[in-house]
Amino acid sequence: MIVASHLSQRYPGGYEAIKDVSFEITAGQMVFLTGHSGAGKTTLVKLIASIERPTGGSLVVNGQNLSALRRSALPYVRRHLGMVFQDRKLLFDRSALDNVMFPLHIAGMPRRDALRRAQAALDKVGLLAREKAMPITLSGGEQQRLAIARAVVNRPTVLLADEPTGNLDPESAAAVFELFADFNRVGVTVVVATHDQDWIARSRPRVLRLDHGRLL
Repeated sequence: MIVASHLSQRYPGGYEAIKDVSFEITAGQMVFLTGHSGAGKTTLVKLIASIERPTGGSLVVNGQNLSALRRSALPYVRRHLGMVFQDRKLLFDRSALDNVMFPLHIAGMPRRDALRRAQAALDKVGLLAREKAMPITLSGGEQQRLAIARAVVNRPTVLLADEPTGNLDPESAAAVFELFADFNRVGVTVVVATHDQDWIARSRPRVLRLDHGRLL
């Protein structure tokens, strides 16, 4: 499902965020990436999401070697991935429903089918009653659940999240982690970069721990 072999990421100026990292994540696993600030968690998530391309080694996701893939093929790879950002990246000039429908519109899905799919995703995260609300009127926890609905509306095989609860209160954070667990229970591979040690202790997922770019 996700296989990294001697993976490295070096930025201009010589800073190496990921250093010779190798691991394998099988289909249906829930994996948490942990480590200190600056350990390389966000970089690793971006590499798996094909937002960045590695400067060394190889990274295979869903059978595609992202290190060697043509840039024109990357949008098709991303259709099988869902991404939840810490800052959510919502469209604040569009309703909750339109935010969730946006990836389907980009993919060319007919509006009627996209509407049905988006409403189902909102219902899954408990926001169907707020489908007409603008994101600015939603709480922090609701905004994050909206971001999750948008990430899963394409029914991805892999769900990625970068510090998804970093700005949430404990109750909202627990609700978000429960959603990830729900998707994992139906076979979605879930990879979460987080500092939340309480949830790690509670849910006991597989943990990949980074330290200054290296996998411990």
